[in-house]
Amino acid sequence: MLNRLRDVFASLSAHEVKYIVIGGTAAILHGVPRATLDLDVLVEATLHNAQSLLNALRAAGFGTADLVTAEELLAHEITIFKDRYRIDVQTSTPGIAFADAWERRLEMKVEGQRFWVASRDDLIRSKRAAGRPIDLEDVRLLEAGEAGLT
Repeated sequence: MLNRLRDVFASLSAHEVKYIVIGGTAAILHGVPRATLDLDVLVEATLHNAQSLLNALRAAGFGTADLVTAEELLAHEITIFKDRYRIDVQTSTPGIAFADAWERRLEMKVEGQRFWVASRDDLIRSKRAAGRPIDLEDVRLLEAGEAGLT
């Protein structure tokens, strides 16, 4: 899936969007063996960043970015953009604050394109706070991975 997102990550970078990959994709990047069909990102909830995000999504071919304003995006905890694939943009998420997670973020690369991912500890905190069975299973696997058990 990440290779299909290369153009999105390039556009986010070109538009200087402050975001962090969270959710199932981040779990996979931290070694959890599972599938996901979407990309979850936590964004800095400022008007400037929300506008930069919308500009980046438009440039990456997401026509659904024309259906929402920066103000509307900030008014909701989650906004879903679904064109070629689904991107869930979160302005807040349980268990972590963006500013703290931004300081601890990890840089990863796909086909030479860098992108930002939540640290393992932040991912564990957010998944534990979400509390869904799949999130708690991810927590178990993430913590086992720290102990070298996966």
